[in-house]
Amino acid sequence: MEYWDAYDAQGNPTGGILVRGEEIPEGVYHLVASVLVQHTDGTYLLMKRHPDKPNHPGVYEASAGGSVLSGETAMEAARRELQEETGIRAGELKPLYEESAPGRIYHCFLCLTDCSKDSVTLQEGETVGYRWVDLETLKQMRKETPSSVILHQGLLSYLKID
Repeated sequence: MEYWDAYDAQGNPTGGILVRGEEIPEGVYHLVASVLVQHTDGTYLLMKRHPDKPNHPGVYEASAGGSVLSGETAMEAARRELQEETGIRAGELKPLYEESAPGRIYHCFLCLTDCSKDSVTLQEGETVGYRWVDLETLKQMRKETPSSVILHQGLLSYLKID
């Protein structure tokens, strides 16, 4: 069973605990951490979601991430999720933005890495492939088929993608 700390709309801990899979009461939030990975050559890492995932199966995602577990900070969760989903161990993570959705507060970070591009590992049940793309290719993918790549609103703004 996965437990999350409960937060108010301003991101303050309420002292409550949420359980993954149970309904989140209105006005209560849990934290989600995500990491945009940029190689020092300027390309971005896209991870292809497993075809059995309930949301966006088989679609590329421009970040690695997931729910912040009870007792974790968003930064700790970002590092954990990045390593679990890609095998990349983050040095410094730069906070990019925070955004809210019903029941969730997203914390997004940037990981600038010089890792070997073929060293990315896949997480069983989560991802089935990856690719490195430059910003123009990412923009073209979104323009041609918007549903081909998951980009949260904050990432669209950060990357200046319409």
